[in-house]
Amino acid sequence: MAAEPPSGGSGSAGTGDGLPPLRDVIARYGLGARKALGQNFLLDLNLTGRIARSAGPLEGCNVVEIGPGPGGLTRALLAAGAARVVAVERDERCVLALQELAAAYPDRLAIVAGDALETDPAALVPAPRKIVANLPYNIATALLLRWLPGIGAYENLTLMFQKEVAQRLAAAPRNRDYGRLSVVTQWLATVRPLFDVPPRAFVPPPKITSTVVRIEPRPEPLAPCRLADLERVTAAAFGQRRKMLRASLRSLGGRERAEALLAATGLPPTARAEELPVEAFCALARELAALSPAPPAAAG
Repeated sequence: MAAEPPSGGSGSAGTGDGLPPLRDVIARYGLGARKALGQNFLLDLNLTGRIARSAGPLEGCNVVEIGPGPGGLTRALLAAGAARVVAVERDERCVLALQELAAAYPDRLAIVAGDALETDPAALVPAPRKIVANLPYNIATALLLRWLPGIGAYENLTLMFQKEVAQRLAAAPRNRDYGRLSVVTQWLATVRPLFDVPPRAFVPPPKITSTVVRIEPRPEPLAPCRLADLERVTAAAFGQRRKMLRASLRSLGGRERAEALLAATGLPPTARAEELPVEAFCALARELAALSPAPPAAAG
């Protein structure tokens, strides 16, 4: 998704920075939103400013933006004082439009033409760094899962998701939205949904409500374990979430392995995945690693 600058108004008014209104930019470069790229352009200028401010103080901080489109949120980030913004954009039409903005901020804005799924944001700017983005719906979860293992490289991530995804990220145990994404994200970070953005704020309007979320890395993971083991345990448990753990965990190596994991962790065999806190999944992951030691290294 892409957004407009924080000057208030409808997006057709000038911004007071000497740059053309984004509606003119969109018209001049033929930037009709492309569904295949998950594009929905945000035309509420007050909202773009609010998103930029939601990331916290930006003075002296380097920001990576994903999917800037014509550059509305980009302008808001620059206006909020970001030391440097690096915008990653896949759409060649938008890259051309963004060059105009980069020329106005030669020392503070750089454009990277490429696929965000193949880009390491931490390699684009030095610390202190943040990611602020209205993520394309179709790759938003995939991007977050790629960033989570290295989330300690950022002060925070301020991201827009469809509301259903935001609810999953923040869900607590015994909530129907609680699942694998909740566990892995909350293991490494705190999640704070900030505010909703209605469909009418976008062009074209999506069929869903969006939510801006701030994700902040924990100083240390919530409990010790390896990510690969945690992913295996949560995949098994939530893959059959209506079943009791004694049944759902059998996919990790059969009945005996499931019973051994539960006995070692003290978890009730009759519990279900949605009832367990993150720390319990970490305990299962540790025991899984203990029962499945890494193979010995090959002789040199």
